[in-house]
Amino acid sequence: MTIKEALTEAAKTLVSSDSCVLDSEVLLAFVLNKNRSYFRAWPDELLTTEKLDRFQRLVKQRQKGQPIAYLVGEREFWSRRFIVSKDVLIPRPDTELLIEITHETFATDQYFSVLDLGTGSGAIAITLALEFPNASVTAVDNSQKALAIAEKNALQHKVHNIQFLRSDWFETVPNTRFDLIISNPPYICPNDPHLLEGDLRFEPSSALIAQHEGLQDLEHITSQAKSFLKHNGLILFEHGFQQGTLVKNLLELYGFKSTQHFQDIQGHVRATLGTKP
Repeated sequence: MTIKEALTEAAKTLVSSDSCVLDSEVLLAFVLNKNRSYFRAWPDELLTTEKLDRFQRLVKQRQKGQPIAYLVGEREFWSRRFIVSKDVLIPRPDTELLIEITHETFATDQYFSVLDLGTGSGAIAITLALEFPNASVTAVDNSQKALAIAEKNALQHKVHNIQFLRSDWFETVPNTRFDLIISNPPYICPNDPHLLEGDLRFEPSSALIAQHEGLQDLEHITSQAKSFLKHNGLILFEHGFQQGTLVKNLLELYGFKSTQHFQDIQGHVRATLGTKP
């Protein structure tokens, strides 16, 4: 079977997906270790039986809903590729908003200290370490498996201004103070119907779900954050697009000032920033 024929067949198999053609190309590019542009240059190249079988197995897994990122073992974030596994949340474009806000807040060559709570794959922390080479980044997660993925990503990207720590939020964080605490914590309500859809079905529930209408971890972090922030230190959360007012109220309840909302590319309030007075 040729490349063109294999892609056509796969797209038909994945027709229920909104991105059936793209999904097919990404999976075949992974199997062949080629860029997708290769397919347009060599559409009539014959696939070996081994490559075709592997490709078709991946297509069947994708047909069952398995996320592309888990099938190929990586995801792009801020134009860099990050290793992912079923032990970590898949980085999403919406989360890049946190990087944009940090760029608006700090100069690229500025020294500042960052604590990333719930680092997962390390996408946020490693991106900050690369974008701000003079920054000192501490990345925390309670999952040893997640930290192993994050450390692989740091090694892959040759990051030297970052340290990783296993901790249940602040529990084992050293008694020090940071300029910025940043977090994309679990914030989905346990009965949210979106948990039964798309990639969320396959991602670790511990990285997605929070009790108390999705606010439990947000409140836990907010309630302790001031003890780990310098004067005028900042706390920056990603949260659900309907939680902006609730998160703002939480920050103000625990004494944070100058709270600001930030919108994602769809125009939804997706991040909130607060300042320790």
